[in-house]
Amino acid sequence: MEAGDRQARHFEEELTMLRERLLMMGGLAEESVRLAVQGLVQREPATIRRVLDGDRAVNDLHIEIDERAFTLLALHQPMARDLRTVVATIKINTDLERVGDLAVNIAEAAERYLLHPPVKPLIDIPRMGDVAQRMLRDALDAFVKRDPELAQNVLDRDDDLDALKTQVFRELLTYMLQDPGTIEPALDLLLVSRHLERVGDHATNVAEDVIFIVSARDVRHHARE
Repeated sequence: MEAGDRQARHFEEELTMLRERLLMMGGLAEESVRLAVQGLVQREPATIRRVLDGDRAVNDLHIEIDERAFTLLALHQPMARDLRTVVATIKINTDLERVGDLAVNIAEAAERYLLHPPVKPLIDIPRMGDVAQRMLRDALDAFVKRDPELAQNVLDRDDDLDALKTQVFRELLTYMLQDPGTIEPALDLLLVSRHLERVGDHATNVAEDVIFIVSARDVRHHARE
């Protein structure tokens, strides 16, 4: 086998491993968000603790993926789509690490919330959790499949998450005005809704990177064309 062929095969193998590690990290981040919301809604301190204790795995993968990506850039100096893929992987890696951090923030707010009686039945917050998780999952699927249409679908759903957050704010404001005793726990619920909205923002970042990889279009500051 020619040296060039060996090098190309080695690059493809390393790129495949990079994608697999990134998907593993995405799965961990998504599961952390799911558990944090579950712990809040079902008032499960042990579930919340799992999220707080599991943050190290996401952080370790974050470091490993960056090291793999930078090594690929240094050793192989990829061009065109391969270069866009590696650069986008570094950006997606950062977004997923921040999703993991947001899951921890949700768990911390949930832990505080559980010290108080429930303010209200939680309906829109678990909906927000479902939408945010689905956006993240679909963004990663779009990355694997190189599917710009699925990525665009993720971008189109961001407004749904914003609308739910606005609904949560309006409802909780009503409770706080009627009963000042609900202010402290209600503020934690507002924080949770804000963190879930940010999860959706990171999912849209991933989707934008997918469109960049496939079509070399930067859609971060543009509406659908």
